[in-house]
Amino acid sequence: MELVPWPCTALLLLLSLSPGTARIQPVEEGKEVWDYVTVRSNASMFWWLYYANNPCKNFTELPLIMWLQGGPGGSSTGFGNFMEIGPLDVELKPRKTTWLQSASLLFVDNPVGTGFSFVNQSDAYAQNLDMVASDLLVLLQNFFEARPEFQTNSFYIFSESYGGKMAAGISLELYKAIQKGSINCNFAGVALGDSWISPVDSVLSWGPYLYSMSLLDDGSLTDLIKIGEKIVEAMNLGLYEWATQLWADAETLVEQDTDGVNFYNVLYKNPPESMMKTSQEFTQNHLVRLYHRHVRQLHQEKLSALMNGPIRKKLKIIPDFVTWGEQSSLVFKNMEMDFMKPAINIVDELLEAGVNVIIYNGQLDLIVDIIGQEAWLRKLKWPELTTFIQKKRKPLYVDPGSYDTSAFYKSHKNLAFYWILKAGHMVPSDQGEMALKMMRMVTGQEES
Repeated sequence: MELVPWPCTALLLLLSLSPGTARIQPVEEGKEVWDYVTVRSNASMFWWLYYANNPCKNFTELPLIMWLQGGPGGSSTGFGNFMEIGPLDVELKPRKTTWLQSASLLFVDNPVGTGFSFVNQSDAYAQNLDMVASDLLVLLQNFFEARPEFQTNSFYIFSESYGGKMAAGISLELYKAIQKGSINCNFAGVALGDSWISPVDSVLSWGPYLYSMSLLDDGSLTDLIKIGEKIVEAMNLGLYEWATQLWADAETLVEQDTDGVNFYNVLYKNPPESMMKTSQEFTQNHLVRLYHRHVRQLHQEKLSALMNGPIRKKLKIIPDFVTWGEQSSLVFKNMEMDFMKPAINIVDELLEAGVNVIIYNGQLDLIVDIIGQEAWLRKLKWPELTTFIQKKRKPLYVDPGSYDTSAFYKSHKNLAFYWILKAGHMVPSDQGEMALKMMRMVTGQEES
């Protein structure tokens, strides 16, 4: 399906509202395409592409970026698009820091069952990272065959949270497919944003991080460390379901003992109604608690109303039986055994293969804090790691004339790390200008 409704620079989408109605008025600039790909029997994945709209360059001169959301079960076409880097925000107002001004953007509702993606049978949900990567590879093979104009563009995969784990998985499979000649694609690198690459290292770092921020006392720190030790034990025994339950227990302890600190930005706290719901859910299945904390809030009421109302009408191809986000809880549940499994070895393979790997993280994120990221980074077996660690960081400034440091950065060979200051888990939402600058640096459009 292809339409030409929105430009990238000014009024990309207008929403006319009258009592009881919502209507999208297209503008005659810009270009978008969207479609479904059947990645497996009874499993269909939805994607939505925006062509870059730059006043000085044609889209063929700019990179193509695929954005993968977290969860698993968070919608890229919804949250990543309207809440982070797409042309419009959830109010359908133009976003000043949209990445579309410097790249074409491919949003994918992944794994199947996420967002507008769907399955027709309960056994068609992805259950592990291998299945997720396999499905995404089918989608990309289909995409590059159907859109040959993008085969020579530099192609990057950017991600967030659990999307980072999936990004690592698909990147390795994509690299192998390119080597075999089964896909025509100019793969240039993968960016892992606040990524769930090593869950154990993340959970083990929560206590020291929160303690340093005066959000835990000695007793709470000790209790959290004990849960962390149990998680390590469960992982060593291969008891991943137990490890996932312990992860939920650790989060509940944090939420209670910090008076509701927000897992995505430690400078904020959860509203009282969120704490009440968590308390009510305490005795329920651990998956319910985790889903409510980490997926349901990616499907906020305003965003859900937008996607199931005006956007659904605009797209025209969404089946009647599909409701945006409705299957996300089942996506999350089916991936339970995969939650706590690390993907450090995949990152090692990518580095060894020469694939450009970029790690970026928000300073104020808790769920995937920087301490945990640096911990798993030090576990890499990459021969160049020692040299990378010994290199000094460089400060980055959004405004060259300002003394306000926006981030720190360092790189060596094909590995780079960005410490994004004053940002939480959703870096583009918290620090849009710095996130845009980082993307331009990663894609070679801007110097440090």
